[in-house]
Amino acid sequence: MLPNSEIVEAVIAGPGGVLSTAKAGATIMDMSTVRPETSDKMAALCLKQNIGFIDAPVGRLASHADAGQSLFMVGGEVSDFDRVLPLLNVMGSEIYHCGPAGAGTRTKLVNNFLAISYCQMNAEALALTAKFGLDLDSTLDVLYGTTATNGQLKIAWPAKVLNHDSEPGFTIDLAHKDLTLVVEAANAAQVPMPMAAAAREAFSSARARGFGGKDFSGMLEAHCELTGSDVPRLSHNSRHKSGS
Repeated sequence: MLPNSEIVEAVIAGPGGVLSTAKAGATIMDMSTVRPETSDKMAALCLKQNIGFIDAPVGRLASHADAGQSLFMVGGEVSDFDRVLPLLNVMGSEIYHCGPAGAGTRTKLVNNFLAISYCQMNAEALALTAKFGLDLDSTLDVLYGTTATNGQLKIAWPAKVLNHDSEPGFTIDLAHKDLTLVVEAANAAQVPMPMAAAAREAFSSARARGFGGKDFSGMLEAHCELTGSDVPRLSHNSRHKSGS
């Protein structure tokens, strides 16, 4: 699991990289979130050396990873998938074979587009809640009871920013990186993504104002600062404190 495409390419295919010593029949598994072209390129280089390649980026939160309950989106040949499945089962509770090499990476970008964009939408909604002078618990009751809810708002945020915790599980900087991957990959596929582009610029604004190292739920704090709103927080005895 590495931070970006350039580092993945260097570690696998650069001078002294894994491919320089890997033997035929080996399997390389990359669990990073990278450009689709990176996964495609690594898979092609591995194929030339009769080496299997798996892209298996990770879903869910850092707390799930700590508990061995991550979700994995896997791309690769069925035989390679079967080979790494016991390893993935140790680290995660849900493993999906999404298709050939590169399919895991592409699925991760679709997933992260929604998961990250929800943070900006939630930030705007809760900043408006604060400006309207509404009670947070009552507002969450309504949102959780309609199709307006989402996993960030119902599960992640009560444990993080709404609980006064913006220590990073997944930083705003990394979320911005992933939205950039989404926009670039969509441009290459000629798929317009206006919502993704708007969310990325909101994350750019947060980074420019010093929020980049905070948890991506900290977009609430960033947007409240921008709008002059009080940051809504759950009280100690809130019925939503656990996110249940």
